[in-house]
Amino acid sequence: MSNTYKSAGVDIKAGEETVDLIKKHVKSTFTKNVLSDIGHFGGFFEVPSGYKNPVLVSSTDGVGTKLKIAFAMNTHNSVGQDLVNHCVNDIAVCGAKPLYFLDYLAFGKLIPEKAEKIIAGFATACRENAVSLIGGETAEMPGLYNDNEYDMSGTIVGIVEKDKIIDGRNVELGNILIGFKSNGLHTNGYSLARKVLLDKFRVDEFLPEIQNILGKELLNVHKSYLGLIELLKNKININAFSHITGGGILGNTKRVIPKNCSLNVNWDSWERPAIFKLIQSAGNINEEEMQKAFNLGIGLIAIVEQSDVSQVMELSESFGEEAIIIGKVI
Repeated sequence: MSNTYKSAGVDIKAGEETVDLIKKHVKSTFTKNVLSDIGHFGGFFEVPSGYKNPVLVSSTDGVGTKLKIAFAMNTHNSVGQDLVNHCVNDIAVCGAKPLYFLDYLAFGKLIPEKAEKIIAGFATACRENAVSLIGGETAEMPGLYNDNEYDMSGTIVGIVEKDKIIDGRNVELGNILIGFKSNGLHTNGYSLARKVLLDKFRVDEFLPEIQNILGKELLNVHKSYLGLIELLKNKININAFSHITGGGILGNTKRVIPKNCSLNVNWDSWERPAIFKLIQSAGNINEEEMQKAFNLGIGLIAIVEQSDVSQVMELSESFGEEAIIIGKVI
């Protein structure tokens, strides 16, 4: 019997079936700027008109070991949303309007229905953020991944006027840090969280401390702050935004303040979500480590002048978000 690609673990027919299943999801994200259909070697996107000095802003990221929770829960749509929203936030905090997204998916064994759920998640978040999903790669890689596992990454491209870039250059001593709540771990800290929680609890176990099934709580979708960011930056002179990902509040926010400045954070100024309290107690984790590994309930920070604080509070409330003064630049 001769060897075939399928006997080596790669099913071309499954790949073709996947493309057929995802077409409707991908096309649902298209805007008038998308010039190509699915199947071309590249995605074509026409740069929007009306910009005087446009700058393209891009970012690439993954979901990390949060995927392990998705595998255990057999839930595959939410991690697609996680990836898009994470990437959207990363360029939105620079002042950019996201335009299009590309994904990379690698499976141990490609199951078209599972791939469809993931890409449907991409499409949901793309529609919510007015982003076009214009291309991607789906690979089957037997021997590199277990049959029931996969990995993913995504790249986003956005646009901003050069003189509207938000990069922290205007941050000064005395500026106020205003925090906005996360809805959980987002996409960071899962290696530590899994280590301490899954040693003591089942992923499908209901825990009174968090009033939820553990796996469902850990799969809360990474929040998109795009709408809030656009509202604030269009109404107020925001000196910097910080998206709180790996490295926590201090690690991320230090990236957008002057080198001769530091941060004074009042860690008691907001109520931490119960999941972080559970992680800390279950793993006997010290406070410094918690601050480095997790967002601790704050997913976005705006750095503003003292005189703009009240307006930030009012605008945020009108948008349905609670703004919390959590510290200042010192």
